[in-house]
Amino acid sequence: MSRTTAPLSDAACRSAKPTDRAYKLFDGDGLYLLVQPNGRKGWRFRYVKPDGREGLTSFGNYPVITLVDARRKRLEAKRLLAEGIDPVQKKQEAKADAAIRGLSFESVATTWHKQMSAKWAPGHSKTVMSRLKTHVFPLLGARNIAELDTFDLLQPLEAIKQRGTIDVALRVQNYLQSIMREAKRCRLITTNPAHDLEGSIKAQRVVHRPALPLSRLPELLVLIDTYPGRALTRLTVLLSLHVFVRSSELRFARWSEFDLKRGTWEIPDTRPALDGVPFSTRGTKMAGDIHLVPLSPQAVALLEQIHVLTGEFDLAFAGDANPSKPMSENTVNSALRKMGFDTKTEICGHGFRSMACSALIESGLWSETAIERQMSHKERNNVRAAYIHKAEFIEERRLIMNWWSRYLEINRQEHVTPHEFANQTGANVTRLKAKRGATE
Repeated sequence: MSRTTAPLSDAACRSAKPTDRAYKLFDGDGLYLLVQPNGRKGWRFRYVKPDGREGLTSFGNYPVITLVDARRKRLEAKRLLAEGIDPVQKKQEAKADAAIRGLSFESVATTWHKQMSAKWAPGHSKTVMSRLKTHVFPLLGARNIAELDTFDLLQPLEAIKQRGTIDVALRVQNYLQSIMREAKRCRLITTNPAHDLEGSIKAQRVVHRPALPLSRLPELLVLIDTYPGRALTRLTVLLSLHVFVRSSELRFARWSEFDLKRGTWEIPDTRPALDGVPFSTRGTKMAGDIHLVPLSPQAVALLEQIHVLTGEFDLAFAGDANPSKPMSENTVNSALRKMGFDTKTEICGHGFRSMACSALIESGLWSETAIERQMSHKERNNVRAAYIHKAEFIEERRLIMNWWSRYLEINRQEHVTPHEFANQTGANVTRLKAKRGATE
């Protein structure tokens, strides 16, 4: 009776130590892990070729190729064998065919990029190609795509990780997986080594932007009002609090987007590029859409003061040294630090959005959909998004923006909760007036 091999466990693979001689850890069905004296662990698959001879192939090294990955590769090889195809010969034929056709990784990636660009915004298309040229082509561009394995594809990712740009590494990993997937569809490769990239990069833990509790609004407003720095900076910080848009939506704004008579600000999804200013085409995050920001009387008054300072320029929030370029992305946070706030733990410019959203929800006055639309959050449900886009909720959103500005004003003297301010009736109104009167 033949001996049954107990399947390997990941713990056994991980804990296997090198010895003076190479040894094998068997998983069954021809698959084993070869542990070398130098500590390297490689997957091997022993099989019988269609002509009856013995064959041996490698699946890559552990732990880059996990136990699960190796078993999947074994299954793919056995499927080829069931069709009478030698997996090693198949791989060699694919390499030879690619070599004859001159299919380098760069040529395949460029073709993939051209096809995908038809679906992408021009800015995104340019960014993807820039990342490929910067991080991938120098290492893999000239290589034959059929010769690349998982270890090769990991090299540019490891280089990006060393620079500390995990987000870019994850995006480049997605590009590699998509490129190699397309190559397999086109039968340029027999197996997709990019499958095994999954899990090689751990996404960074999401860190929520700090936001002050609403009880500290009076302190914040006093410090903004008494800010001793540049007038445009003070007005920009206060306006940012009133309109709670994203930093790039504010910094790259042109005066042509504002209609102060109607009290509206239309933020396009893409803006004209500014020479020498990275990402200056950024508008709203809602691709293909215009984000409409109703302006409260307080916001209009602030913009009128800003217009006195920068109205002769195209940019509403022009830089101090060069008005053809916007103020620095660090301007608002730098001002908050000068006011004494810790922008990593207490409040940052982006935190104004959280504060406004929190107050609007706590007030109980407004529909969740209108709040989300004013926050410029994209609806995940595409069908629902189509109806929301048409509805806009613009009248309710104008009331929302007016309410938020009045809420900020009443908190200049003493903190009032959103619920309290939303229910200004009878005795509550008298008490709120008394609060204001006591501090005047």
